[in-house]
Amino acid sequence: MDMAEDGVLQLVIRCANFAAIKHKDQKRKDPEGTPYINHPIGVAFLLVEAGVTDPSVIQAALLHDTVEDTETTNEELMGVFGGKVASIVAEVTDDKNLPKQERKQLQIVHAPTKSKEAKLVKLADKLYNLNDLERQTPIGWSEERVQEYFEWAAKVVKGCRGTNAHLEEQLDKLFKKRNVDV
Repeated sequence: MDMAEDGVLQLVIRCANFAAIKHKDQKRKDPEGTPYINHPIGVAFLLVEAGVTDPSVIQAALLHDTVEDTETTNEELMGVFGGKVASIVAEVTDDKNLPKQERKQLQIVHAPTKSKEAKLVKLADKLYNLNDLERQTPIGWSEERVQEYFEWAAKVVKGCRGTNAHLEEQLDKLFKKRNVDV
């Protein structure tokens, strides 16, 4: 491994550690109560599997829920990880001050205007969540709510199309299985 690769690896592990600390008390909504950190690590892994090599995108994937779901601020991310990573995270972060339905609608509306880097994180995030929903229904969710999530996710994904063929193929397989129009 050369010096540049060593530096990139250090940055990525630093993000994973930061996210693990920030999400340490959180669990996923599945019946097992899976540690939340599995999600951002899984999103980053899906990107790597899809051929994404931009370290900033992988870092943003690891950090993508820190501002939205923890006490982390975008300023903190900027100070620790730099402007590019913080900017990608900011693009995929929902404003929790808005009602849930408005946040969901804004994801659909804003998806086409996001940077390629943010679209990559968004595609991988949706793919991870949809795979999770296929594997197991979250506690308190009806089958109807799961189907509604798939239909909403397809609308968000539509605005990110043309970004990564591998991720989009995987998503399309899930949408087809659920009879969701893409």
